[in-house]
Amino acid sequence: MSKIIAVTSGKGGTGKSTVCAGLGYTLAKQGHRTLIIELDFGLRCLDIMFGMENSIQSDLGDVLSGKKKTLDAIAQVPMASNLNLLCAPKTLTSVTAEQIIDICRSVKKYFEYIIIDTGAGINSHVFDIVEQANLILVVSTPDPVCIRDASLMSDEFYNRGNKSQRLIINKISKKVVGNALVSNLDEIIDKVGVQLIGVIPDDFKMTIATGTGNPIPTDSQALQAFDAISKRLGGEFVPLTVKTS
Repeated sequence: MSKIIAVTSGKGGTGKSTVCAGLGYTLAKQGHRTLIIELDFGLRCLDIMFGMENSIQSDLGDVLSGKKKTLDAIAQVPMASNLNLLCAPKTLTSVTAEQIIDICRSVKKYFEYIIIDTGAGINSHVFDIVEQANLILVVSTPDPVCIRDASLMSDEFYNRGNKSQRLIINKISKKVVGNALVSNLDEIIDKVGVQLIGVIPDDFKMTIATGTGNPIPTDSQALQAFDAISKRLGGEFVPLTVKTS
């Protein structure tokens, strides 16, 4: 049985898609057959992050319209043989939670992990889709607005009975932690109210790699953090180590 993981955030700009890319990449490198389903309709970016901008022949829109079967629309990511991607359509397309869940069910026997890159924002559409996931990863940055939105979103998940939530704090650096924005990581965790699963440092090497569609360098601190989170998803005990610049 595959594990469906929904990656979501209350506000755009948290790096949610980068988190999906990092987790998908490291899970695949660890030998797990992984699929990322991108739901940022009209704003897709994972094809660029994986260096596939000019090679995507089909996307989720083709599946929803009936033009393509799901497996035929899924593209294999060249930089990681176990990683596959179902891109969001370039244009806005109507979709229901039931359609996304049906798509997941139709391919779950082929993948160990299915990562759903939800659209950002607090709306019923996101909640309906995320409700079906085995695990919800709430992404926040140290920004007070992002922290509050993550808290509001998490509270709504809890109200709907979604207890399986974990927090990823993204874009961490010494410039923002311990200074003007937040005093420490515990402050963010307490305000969001979700158990922490990982911290991603603000890493220029990761930014360059995803912006140019190249593999993430092995000495990237962000890659090392994603690798640790991926192992935690599989049940391994990996101590939390945070290096910030």
